[in-house]
Amino acid sequence: MQSRIRKFVVFFSESGFWEKLRLYAKKIGIQAVYASLLLYFAFKRKETPRWAKNIVIGVLGYLISPLDFLPDLTPFIGYTDDLGLLSFGLVTIAAYINQTVRTNARNKLKEWFGEYNPADIHAVESRVHPEA
Repeated sequence: MQSRIRKFVVFFSESGFWEKLRLYAKKIGIQAVYASLLLYFAFKRKETPRWAKNIVIGVLGYLISPLDFLPDLTPFIGYTDDLGLLSFGLVTIAAYINQTVRTNARNKLKEWFGEYNPADIHAVESRVHPEA
């Protein structure tokens, strides 16, 4: 899987990431947005090792890539592959997603979605911390 996402590293930029989320947050849904934010904020940690950052760059590069496997123009179906790859990234780098990363991601969710039901992000949390 890691070799498949390497080709998407070239599509990652912080500005491209924020632009895609800003434009499509409501469309792709709270779970995909939360997963993306967890990956991004883990990427920003200085303690996250280079190999983990490379996975994040590849996964987020895929998310913003124009070469996406299933076209994102198709409602719901178009983001299924994105959510699967986001899940792979989360599980792979879970050790670098700490409370600060989760808090930053939740604060950004509140900014975009307003008050949300914590149950809406439970599925994502359980991938990162199975005891959650």
